[in-house]
This record gives sequence, structure tokens and C-alpha cells, in this order.
Amino acid sequence: MATQQTQPSDSAKTDSFDKWIENIRHLSKSISSKMNNSLRQIDDINMRVRLLSFNAQIQAAKAGDAGRTFAVVANEIGNLSTNTAQVAEGLAEETKHDIAQLSEISDRLDSVVRGGRLVDLALTNIDLIDRNLYERSCDVRWWATDASAVNALSFPGTDSSRHACERLGVILNAYTVYYDIVLCDLNGTVIANGRSAKYKSIGMNVAANEWFRKARTSASGDDFGFETVHASPLVQGQHILAYSCGVRRDGQPNGELIGVLGILFNWEALAQTIVHRTPLSKSEKEVSRVCIVDSSGTILADSKNAILKDRVNISHLESFILQGKGFTIAEDHGTPTLFAVATSPGYETYSTGWHSLIIQTLGT
Repeated sequence: MATQQTQPSDSAKTDSFDKWIENIRHLSKSISSKMNNSLRQIDDINMRVRLLSFNAQIQAAKAGDAGRTFAVVANEIGNLSTNTAQVAEGLAEETKHDIAQLSEISDRLDSVVRGGRLVDLALTNIDLIDRNLYERSCDVRWWATDASAVNALSFPGTDSSRHACERLGVILNAYTVYYDIVLCDLNGTVIANGRSAKYKSIGMNVAANEWFRKARTSASGDDFGFETVHASPLVQGQHILAYSCGVRRDGQPNGELIGVLGILFNWEALAQTIVHRTPLSKSEKEVSRVCIVDSSGTILADSKNAILKDRVNISHLESFILQGKGFTIAEDHGTPTLFAVATSPGYETYSTGWHSLIIQTLGT
């Protein structure tokens, strides 16, 4: 019976990579250790040969004419010992240089291969986020034309509001990536939401929110508003991304603006899953931090779970950010650290403009 061939997992490949680099380091150290031991043994033997030659020359001198031939041999033995010592010293100097080069090459190989791999992983992370969030910008522009939303704003009242809540609830049942969908009048007051039983946002005012203001001043139904990661009182303080679009008369893209639809995306469910599942080996995860940051370095997603609580200094990564991706090794609190960065490449017409980082301690 034929056996099924399976490809090694990303984690297995990473473990293999780590072992390969570590084997090179061990080989370099082993060669250095063995060479030093051999040279010490040669020095010890030479010391004994010199002592033997010296004693032989003394005995030959005591023997007078009878010891002349023996003295010649003893002198040659001494010369041979001196030549051997010179060769050993030369070998020690040459191998010291070569071993240092081997060690330097292994370190550079580690940095280049590891850095390139981490940059690729960082790029994959931000690309996944861009692709996913592009769909959110499409969703809000589509749902803003829903008849129930248009009707609730055109003919405000209890019945139209209730119908809008029901309709938004149906949408949410099919799209589990959202906490809620809220419908607001032009003053920013929420008049309907899809999960009204769970989130008591009806009557709350969102006029000061960036996502509302952007939709409120939009030129057409083709435009959408956005507000970056923040804790929203609309969903009991949970971290969201908010997308918005103007609701227009008769659902027409160029119709009169009559309200705003906002969708409240469950940010952590996407971003935290991505950073935590970045395919690093177990040993790498112990010394790595995977995060998504904005242009100021504020952490938006984090494998250390410090969303909006910390900031990363990305000033030394500006050249790589301009290039789109890259890595560097720098001191971080006295420890050599590899910083891999990839900037949002965008997907279709959408781009977050954020940066994906993998920060990995290299040890001392």
C-alpha cells in the first residue's frame, strides 16, 4: 500500500533551521578547541624534546671526543624541536584567523538567513491583515444601502428603528467578525444596532468619533470612514476597528446624506490570532515579540498582549520602512536584538499604512 507523503510543517522547518545554524557554531567551537588542545600537546612534547636535547648535549660534552657524534645528533634534535615550535606557532596563528572567520561567517549566515525569514513572516502578517480589512471597507459601503437603514433614517420612529435592528442582526449572524453594527442620525445619535439585546448603544452619541466624522463629511457612497484601534464604549470597552459610510436618500451613492452606518470590527480576534500563530519555533517564541504598530510605534497587536499599552521606537527602522521591508541588529537594553519590519503593502484599493514587527533577542 502506498504511503502518503507529507511536507514538513513551518515549525519543523524552523526547528531544522535552528539546528543547522547551531551545528555550524558547534563545529566552529569544536575545531577551535581541538586545535588548541593539539597545539598544547605539541608544546608539551617540544618542551620534553628540548630538555632531552639539552641533557644529551651535556652528556656528550662530558664524553669528550667520544661524544662528538652524539653531540651532533643532540644538536639536530634541538634544531628540529625549534623548527617544530615555529611551525606550531605559525599553524596556531593561521588557524586562529581561519576559525575566527568561520565563526564570523556562521554569525553572518545566521543573521542574514534568520533576518530574511523573519522579514517574510512579518510581511505575511501585515498582508493578511490588509487583505482581511479590505473586505471590511467593502462591507460597510454595501450595507449602508440596505433598505431598512435608509427607511429608519428617512422615516424615524419606533417601528422603523426596530426593523433596522432586526435587519442588522440578520447581517451580524452571517458575519461573526463584528461586535455590532450601529445606525446613526446626522447628529451622531445611535438609533438602531444589530445586537441591541447585548449592547445598549441606542441613544448614545458618537459625533466626536473619527469614524462618524469622516462618513459625515464624505462626498459619496463610494467613500468610507475609518478609526484605528480603540476601546469603544459602544461594545463595553472592547478593542475595535470602526468602519463607516454615509447612508444616502433612496440608497443612491450620490443621494442626499441622511445618516451614518458604522461597523464595529472585532480587532483582537483577527490581529491577536495572527501574531500568536506566527510560525516560529518554540525556542524562538521564547525570545521573540511579534506585533503590529502604527506610524508612531503604538502597539496595535502584540504577542505580549500589550495592545495600546506600549510603544516601540521605530526611528532606527525608517530606511527599511521606506523600502517596504528589511531587518537590522541593534542593542536593546544591552542585548543584541534583531528587528525585522514589513510595511503594509496594501490590497486592492485599501492599505492600513501600519508596520509589522518581529523583535528577536539574539543573546550575548
